[in-house]
Amino acid sequence: MELLPSLLSSLRSVDPTTLDQEYSMVRSQTSVLKRDPSLSTEAGALKENIKKNRYKDILPYDWTRVVLSLQTADCDSDYINASFIKGAAAHRRYIASQGPLSSTLIDFWRMIWQHDVKVIVMACREIEMGKKKCECYWSPVHQSAAFGPFTVCNQGETRPNEDLVVRTLTVTYQQDSRSLVQYQFLSWPDHDVPYEAAGVLDLLERVRDSQATHTSPLLIHCSAGCGRTGVICALDYIHDLLVTKQITADFSIMNIILDIRRQRPSAVQTKDQYQFVFTAVTSMFEHVLQSSAHLLYDNLSEPKKPEKKTTTPSAASPKRLSQQTDMSDTYAVVNKPKHPPPPSSSPTYSTVATPRANSASRPPPSSHHYDNDPDGASAAAVYSTVRPRAKPANQQHSAAPVYDVAIPADHRPGEGPPSLSSNGEYHLVPGEHRSTTDDDYEDFSSSGPHMTNLCSPGGIGFNCRIQKPRGPRDPPAEWSRQER
Repeated sequence: MELLPSLLSSLRSVDPTTLDQEYSMVRSQTSVLKRDPSLSTEAGALKENIKKNRYKDILPYDWTRVVLSLQTADCDSDYINASFIKGAAAHRRYIASQGPLSSTLIDFWRMIWQHDVKVIVMACREIEMGKKKCECYWSPVHQSAAFGPFTVCNQGETRPNEDLVVRTLTVTYQQDSRSLVQYQFLSWPDHDVPYEAAGVLDLLERVRDSQATHTSPLLIHCSAGCGRTGVICALDYIHDLLVTKQITADFSIMNIILDIRRQRPSAVQTKDQYQFVFTAVTSMFEHVLQSSAHLLYDNLSEPKKPEKKTTTPSAASPKRLSQQTDMSDTYAVVNKPKHPPPPSSSPTYSTVATPRANSASRPPPSSHHYDNDPDGASAAAVYSTVRPRAKPANQQHSAAPVYDVAIPADHRPGEGPPSLSSNGEYHLVPGEHRSTTDDDYEDFSSSGPHMTNLCSPGGIGFNCRIQKPRGPRDPPAEWSRQER
């Protein structure tokens, strides 16, 4: 799994020119394979077997061909145009087969029964471009059909999506019945590729779920059993390499394709199909990495939130930020006292407001003091009362803060609830939420040049939440009285 990021980066960096060169190497290596005496195709070239091949130049290698041993009639041959392809796991392997002809339908079911096949992947349609590409080897839905000594019943069909038909089949032979599932992929043109890799990867996920723990081979076929069939074998093989952790630093899709071609001729038949394997493997690796990241995230226990604390400039004990003030019974802040109040054991609550730079001679206070607060009662501050409007008895006080909130300095929008940053520092960010019910107090703002020193200590006592009136005002009559 540690190699996946680097392998994924390598796959993404492969350009079309490199893929063209690699596919040219695959074809040149295949020409060499055809001259290898160990890769003979004598059985398929026999006169009695020629008619059993859909294409005369696609013959199974003798060393990997499926040999039929189940005899249902005296004239039965052991030949079928199908090849074994090894899997990544010791118990996993594939049967890559051509689509059955009308003359090989019984042989096709002989092969299925002999190897106890549980899942079939059909990567073609019966008729493509006006040509017969595969004989129908199943029956209409909820009906039965006989293929020699085999009786096949179609128990039902489903269409999970527009690309796929899933058929549940039951085959009976000599009073014994077995069930299997056929997946027919409809959106894969011959000698071409699907418009996207997601449909094929989804198909393989469904196939693996149906195959489950069965050790029988997975039967894959298209028309010739080489192009589309080879792509599916390659993709599932690479997936199994991931699952069994056999991916190594020298991972090479080209070498895997060449290895499959030594077992089934012309596997991954065209350059477009070769490029499609790269595209699909890239998507597969991305999905595996994303799934691993989500799994790791889900397994992490939720960290315990640290207790947020703030301190006053005096020697008083830290004040707990988690407590809330009931603002319905307090008054608006007007002037701060020139000297901080004496320490008190009773708790005061901090609104964590942005301090004003009004006086360089004293540190900014860390909290507002209210006129019903015992700590602030001893200070000789001037207050102007702002009487709260009456609220209905059943109205609940909103918990949404109307003051600035402390957010970690390294916190970014959309990263969830704030927490202490790595260095324990906070910066103040204006609160984004405002209570829709707690509107008893005017907004408190320090923006604008006209509000620079309104609330400086020793000021004239205007309510800090109401701006100083602007415009002409009539002076009091006694101001214009002349002295005699």
